[in-house]
Amino acid sequence: MNPALEPLMLVFAGEDDLPVPTHALFLGAEPHEALKAWPEVTGWQPFKPLADAWDAAGFKRVDTPEGKWPVVLVLPGKAKDETLALFAMAYDLLEDGGTLVAAMPNTAGASRFEKELAKAAGHIATLSKNKCRAFHAVKDGRWNLATVEEWRALGAVRTIPDTTFLVQAGVFSSEHVDPGSRFLTTHLPRGMRGHVADLGAGWGYLARWIDDHCPAVTRIDLHEADARALDLARRNLADTDIEVDFLWNDVAAGLHHVYDAIVMNPPFHSGQLTDVGLGKAFIHSAARALKRGGKLYLVANRQLPYEAELDAAGFAWRKAGEDPTFKVLIAEKRA
Repeated sequence: MNPALEPLMLVFAGEDDLPVPTHALFLGAEPHEALKAWPEVTGWQPFKPLADAWDAAGFKRVDTPEGKWPVVLVLPGKAKDETLALFAMAYDLLEDGGTLVAAMPNTAGASRFEKELAKAAGHIATLSKNKCRAFHAVKDGRWNLATVEEWRALGAVRTIPDTTFLVQAGVFSSEHVDPGSRFLTTHLPRGMRGHVADLGAGWGYLARWIDDHCPAVTRIDLHEADARALDLARRNLADTDIEVDFLWNDVAAGLHHVYDAIVMNPPFHSGQLTDVGLGKAFIHSAARALKRGGKLYLVANRQLPYEAELDAAGFAWRKAGEDPTFKVLIAEKRA
């Protein structure tokens, strides 16, 4: 459970605290037992594993937050622009007199973002618990709207300089083309063919390269857990001539197609923490989804221990290249 959830709920726990609202919107929604006693709470969660957890807990979820709400709860991400843009989104979704309530771990910059919210809202109230901070402010007509507009602009879709790729704050590699993915393309064969999957496709860089350079590929499936990145990928591959499918999917939970080839630059962070298990899960999902003789093209930081996992998953593999930061592993499914 996100450690910031507990202080977020404590804001509504006591006689002197905020009253539980008749209905509330939760941006970055994650389930908590206390929410089951609320009359109504609607969640927005673009990350598929967390959206699945929210759904499994029985709460209502929307793909696009809209309307006006008396309370908007916010569990921000770790990126500065993403967090400030989320504050602006919450402000826009609040009714007049409504309350924005945010919570963050101290290690994610809670104190810093508390001060940022105070710049716009003026007075805010704070609760500290479990090495986290929960803070809230009322939309009372005294907010600095110029600051809110600056935050709103941070969340706008923009183009990576010197490219045509559209990106947005909060998605992976939102400032530039990821160097690992770029390094992988220098080892991808232009003779790749058939039905190909891009696991953890992000906003579509690898799929775009395959579409541009591999004429024998007939279809590309983009599997991506971040719905925002997947929406960007749809726009970045809008002019492709081959069949493309955009799948909001938790790759670690498995795939539902069979592929001739798979490319991936697997994630190795879960929130603030390094999680090598994510990349390992990607490898095993790829092994189950590839045809016999199918190829896996993987790029990773050099220190990540994926070679043994390729052995365990039944791949014959080789290191195709490396530089001071990355390595490319090419594996073939043997059975």
